[in-house]
Amino acid sequence: MLVDIGKVAQRTGLAPSALRFYERRGLIQSCARRGLRRLYDEVALDRLALIVSAQRVGFTLAEIEVVLHLQPKDAQLRQQLSLKVDELGERIVELQYMQRLLRHTVRCTSPSLLACPAFRRGVRALQRPKPGEQPETTPALATVPGKRKRRP
Repeated sequence: MLVDIGKVAQRTGLAPSALRFYERRGLIQSCARRGLRRLYDEVALDRLALIVSAQRVGFTLAEIEVVLHLQPKDAQLRQQLSLKVDELGERIVELQYMQRLLRHTVRCTSPSLLACPAFRRGVRALQRPKPGEQPETTPALATVPGKRKRRP
């Protein structure tokens, strides 16, 4: 089944100009034309789904090109992807940590977030060390109780 550029744009939420741009970069290919309108097949739709998903999690177009053009025996490209896997793992850990920090802030009874010691420790823990620096050791936010004890 072939789908014209307008319907592909509707399905993906991408502008037709973005689809043409991706085609110029070799990320997708149109299969045919109906008049001046490009037609795309299921393979192109699958590739677009990958592009949109990968961009959403922080891949650059250059990194997406690596994924889309990967050949089974290309060790150098596989190594690049392995580094990206590690980077995504670090980002997942950061996002999960931020999620726990936000959950804490929803339940926190401190007068302000900056008055909350757990929040301040959590924010400091999110800061990445500069190259060559050792990361600060901060207890994981998961150990911070969800509710503060009330003072008598």
